[in-house]
Amino acid sequence: MKQDRDFEIFLAAVPGLEPVLYDEIRLKGFKNPAVIPGGVTIRGGWPEVWRANLWVRGASKVLARLEKFRVIHLAQLDRRARQVPWSEILRADVPFRVEAVCAGSRIYHAGAAAERIAKAIGQTLGAPFAPDAEVVVMARIERDICTISIDTSGDLLHRRGYKQAVNRAPMRETMAALFLRQCGYDGAEPVVDPMCGSGTFVIEAAEIAARLNPGRARHFAFELLATYDPAAWQRMREVKSQRVPTVRFYGSDRDAGAITMSEANALRAGVADYTTFRCNTISELLPPPGPPGLVVTNPPYGTRIGERDALFPLYRALGQVLLKNFAAWRVGIITTDSALAHATGLPFLPNSAPVPHGGLRVSLFQTGPLPVDGAVPKAV
Repeated sequence: MKQDRDFEIFLAAVPGLEPVLYDEIRLKGFKNPAVIPGGVTIRGGWPEVWRANLWVRGASKVLARLEKFRVIHLAQLDRRARQVPWSEILRADVPFRVEAVCAGSRIYHAGAAAERIAKAIGQTLGAPFAPDAEVVVMARIERDICTISIDTSGDLLHRRGYKQAVNRAPMRETMAALFLRQCGYDGAEPVVDPMCGSGTFVIEAAEIAARLNPGRARHFAFELLATYDPAAWQRMREVKSQRVPTVRFYGSDRDAGAITMSEANALRAGVADYTTFRCNTISELLPPPGPPGLVVTNPPYGTRIGERDALFPLYRALGQVLLKNFAAWRVGIITTDSALAHATGLPFLPNSAPVPHGGLRVSLFQTGPLPVDGAVPKAV
């Protein structure tokens, strides 16, 4: 496979947040972005694959879609798999594994399909198969069309490479980045999270404002491929876009251990100079000095951390404090429960459909700028 070949690149997103990821990808200059179920596609070559892994905050994986062909039986799959120029993609000295999915096709046994492709690679390239290999060849056979992809990311992209400490119900960094974008955050305003846990929203907001690449501190699976150019990758990583934010980012939590985690994570992420974490209760929450911005938080849901009924006073207290003290600030609250969200008494805009998170389905409830007098505007 030629290094300059143009192919489809798939960036996976949390189902329901594909349009938000599309906005990020479009603004970062990638070619021909298109929303499809489960993510966004772009066109490009291997440099675009590397750049997507390095730059894009909201994607969970970047797949290089390299071959597509029609198959109706396993012998045909075996033959077509042997025609793929594996030596231009994979290295003979690096272990690989194959994952397959079949849907609505005459080939219906995913395990048998994966075995045929693995055998074809092993016999044509000589690369060793290993069930725990970092290099993953992915085959999707849908309506008798087989798409061969390579997982170029390896570990899921929310693993930025710096967070060692997490709390009991962490928000993934990729999802936090998409929710921040959905709230209209662009790095130019302060952000407050009054129940910050391990600091995910605060750190993501600070990184966006500082123009730090999300993939700057980690390894990627594409570094093990035959298409990898270490010198070109190093030049790409060395391009400096960092700036000093003009605002600060604040997290608070009643749990002192959460504050310790957040401070350690911010330090490892390189944004400690732009963030402030304090051990506070909701009733002690005050806006920081300076312009209004965004309050965004992922409170307890009840289904995972505590009993639902016991959380209504917490949500009511949060709403009262925000209406009293945070005039002109916008609010975003992520929760599983509409009744809990509305217990805040906040004037929410129409919310979007729920999205999957940790085995649950959560929704973003957001407001426009809160009223200056603390009164909730009547619905019209």
